[in-house]
Amino acid sequence: MLVLDVVIGVVLALAVLAGLSVRTVQQYQRGVVFRFGRVLDRVREPGLVMIMPVADRLRKVNVQIVTMPVPGQEGITRDNVTVRVDAVVYFKVEDPVKATVNVQDYGFAISQVAQTSLRSIIGKSELDDLLANREPINQGLELMLDSPALGWGVQIDRVEIKDVALPESMKRSMSRQAEAERERRARIITADGEYQASSRLSEAAAIMAETPAALQLRLLQTVVEVAAEKNSTLVLPFPVELLRFLESATQQAEGGPRPKAKAADRPAEPLPDARPVEQLELPDLDGVLATEMPAAEVLAREVPADEVLAAEVPAEEVLAREVPAEEVLAREVPADEVLKSAKP
Repeated sequence: MLVLDVVIGVVLALAVLAGLSVRTVQQYQRGVVFRFGRVLDRVREPGLVMIMPVADRLRKVNVQIVTMPVPGQEGITRDNVTVRVDAVVYFKVEDPVKATVNVQDYGFAISQVAQTSLRSIIGKSELDDLLANREPINQGLELMLDSPALGWGVQIDRVEIKDVALPESMKRSMSRQAEAERERRARIITADGEYQASSRLSEAAAIMAETPAALQLRLLQTVVEVAAEKNSTLVLPFPVELLRFLESATQQAEGGPRPKAKAADRPAEPLPDARPVEQLELPDLDGVLATEMPAAEVLAREVPADEVLAAEVPAEEVLAREVPAEEVLAREVPADEVLKSAKP
């Protein structure tokens, strides 16, 4: 009976010891063992791992690829444009011992280094490179992150810039620039088409000049095309060559072509509706002033100029008299007498 109790006790002790010393490591994990506080160089692989119950402490490290988004960082590019850029970093633990011993939290450390490196790479790049040529920027950002990560036992798999946020004013400027570029291309294409069309028309005109019948055939083809549209009115162009033929025939019938007179030798023919312009002579100013213009048609009272001049009235008496305005206006004085009296 005593032996049975001892056996049961030993079995229970072994079971407790096995429970304390056996650990399970997953396939995506690696185990780092600390024995009395000192890390062991050998890393425990996935499966069942035996450790000393009291002396050892096992720490599991995930070796999967971690996807970590980098928060958007604002910065000024090399061409002085304010942008906001965010990125994403893919990394994994390469050395579990270094990732556990050398850094307290390797995920937080990678995040901070990624943010500072992203701001640095923004200041070194131009806006066009951030928008269209991101591959060299991604490689440069990966190199900047890989340098400190090697000491932490972390391997940077890749770094990608996700989005570049631009100010609204910059977006409007870029849209105007793109619109102007498209308009320029459209004008160039139109001009090129007109140039090619003019070249073809020039060649066609040269061919038609050698064979006059081609022009007549072209005229008939145009008439057929116009008549096919069921129009009530048909416009028939009249060939210029026929007019020239009729003109030459008329000149031969009259006795030969008449020499054309130059424009300088032809006398100026008056217009049929032109009227002769009458030249008005202005009268002499002295004659106008010397002419006596009686004001009897306007004024009610007429006083001869002799009586006015004969009456010698002192200036004080004239000023002392109160003469109504109507009576002054009613008096008529010839213009020649007024001018004579004004002369000294």
